Amino acid sequence: MGLFSSLMGNAGYMDPEEIQEDYGRLFADTEEVEIGFKLIRDTFIFTNKRLILVDKQGVTGRKMEYLSIPYKSIARFSIETSGHFDLDAELKIWIGSDPVPLEKKFSKKVDIYDVQKVLATYVCK
Repeated sequence: MGLFSSLMGNAGYMDPEEIQEDYGRLFADTEEVEIGFKLIRDTFIFTNKRLILVDKQGVTGRKMEYLSIPYKSIARFSIETSGHFDLDAELKIWIGSDPVPLEKKFSKKVDIYDVQKVLATYVCK
């Protein structure tokens, strides 16, 4: 992921081995990483069971919040592809009855359809 994309808050792919090494203690015995993305300090991980959002907090980033969202809690989602002038794609996820979606932006390096495919596989069961 390029420095400019990082500074703009766009997400880039993470290596599944790195995810397992850094966050393996969070996973259930039968849980497997599907795909993961990293923002400047935050990470979000799609597994075969849930979406995990990792929020590094504070100046040092030593304090961490782990938000686990079971796929059954996701009411709907949408993707917006990048265009010629708008260089980033966007993902919106509505959780439960909350009217405000969780929003994430992705650099051109990320195929937003990969993200949509994981969500479609697990949310639309």
